[in-house]
Amino acid sequence: MHSDSTARPSVFVVTLDLKLAEKLLSDLLDQGFEKTIPTPPHTIFSAKKKGVSCTLYQSGKLTVQGKEMAQFIEFYLEPTILGTFSYSHPNAEVEIANQMENVVPHIGIDESGKGDYFGPLCIAGVYADAKGIAGLRSLGVKDSKEINDAGIIKIGNRIKAEFNHHIVKINPLKYNELYQQFGNLNHLLAWGHATTIEQLVLKTQCRTIMIDQFAAEHVVIRALARKKMDVNLTQRHRGEEDIVVAAASILARQTFLEGMDKLSEEFCIRLPKGASAKTKSVAREFVQKMGKDALKHVAKLHFKTTLEIL
Repeated sequence: MHSDSTARPSVFVVTLDLKLAEKLLSDLLDQGFEKTIPTPPHTIFSAKKKGVSCTLYQSGKLTVQGKEMAQFIEFYLEPTILGTFSYSHPNAEVEIANQMENVVPHIGIDESGKGDYFGPLCIAGVYADAKGIAGLRSLGVKDSKEINDAGIIKIGNRIKAEFNHHIVKINPLKYNELYQQFGNLNHLLAWGHATTIEQLVLKTQCRTIMIDQFAAEHVVIRALARKKMDVNLTQRHRGEEDIVVAAASILARQTFLEGMDKLSEEFCIRLPKGASAKTKSVAREFVQKMGKDALKHVAKLHFKTTLEIL
């Protein structure tokens, strides 16, 4: 984690690939941002919510400011859009964590489906010792985002056959119920992570855990404390650089893809991944065919998409 004593600028400025503009705006709207109208000159869009404002200029320059900008940059903008961590980790040394994976048997945890309007939320965990880590390398394991769907299924089946693992799959109907209960996606995710960790610790007796960090550190620590779990936990941005976390990311993605296929088959409509304009179009078509009450069976209702289509 970064030290809060580090002096931070009041405005964060970065140059963005404009191919990401549509995804950025879609994500911001899902997070409760509202577009500024009229659009300021020389900008593609400007959007704000309490504590954070973002402006993307036609030059590709993106500015972020506001009292809540640090958390927004650290937990969304850098890991999801930029893929760089100059703001949250100005002195990051990922090599320490890379060295850890080479020598220490550990459990890796990751999730899939968090940013997708349709389909389940899936959290997976994998355990590997030094020999297992070599085995994961020989299988071609890497971050699931770098593998196509067919590769995910093929490698995922091998991981499931050869490694201790646990998967928590939360289908939309249950997800919507749990979201009402937790009132916050990060708390729901933390519960899923803690449940996966609990089951794998029971299976393997390993208490060294690495997760791909998705929220402030205390969120997962509290969820583990509620289960009275005493573990050695490392939370890391770009956690999939650790090969055991990468293996977990593959199992989570495989479970998500298979869940999407099953729901598409059950409701006779091809449900798209993500939260794009196509997603909204299919959601409207789904409601016309099945009625709005059926939406809770296939979609995460708290997304802004729901308000936009109903």
